Amino acid sequence: MKTLTLLRHAKSGWDDAVARDFDRPLNPKGRRAAQTMGRELRRLGLSFDHVVASPAVRVEQTIDGVESGYARALSPAYDRRIYLASAGSLLDVVRETDDEYAHLLLIGHNPGLEDLVLLLAPDEPGTLRDDVEEKYPTATLAELTFAVDCWAEVRERGGTLTRFIRPRDLDPDLGPSDD
Repeated sequence: MKTLTLLRHAKSGWDDAVARDFDRPLNPKGRRAAQTMGRELRRLGLSFDHVVASPAVRVEQTIDGVESGYARALSPAYDRRIYLASAGSLLDVVRETDDEYAHLLLIGHNPGLEDLVLLLAPDEPGTLRDDVEEKYPTATLAELTFAVDCWAEVRERGGTLTRFIRPRDLDPDLGPSDD
């Protein structure tokens, strides 16, 4: 059995004057959401054998916030391929994961993460997949399990979506703004 958890970076600041998208930092709401999600990981007792993350500034800052709430280090391996990656590229990263790891956490960006969930979870009405199709907000976590022994065996529609947790599910103030 393999478990794949996907975490989208927290809300970033579009108002910051940065030369590259890669350098965009989190905004205050994003920092709060990252810590909230970290506390939820701790509450759920989740642990990860391996963490792979985009090296973008907003992802690094999301990890800092999650670690603060989680009260432990994630110690990610940074992989440039995850920065703004497609679902196919992310699936390559998953399939290349060493089989010694049972629980993989990927931290990255949309639309790739959302598309990966939709690629891996069966299209069955009335499931968590419906929520993913609606929207995969910033700082949201999705978890899929696979009845496989090797990461290379992960296939389209072969997973079971077991969790989809949005920051607003934990704190309504972290939901969409009215502005």
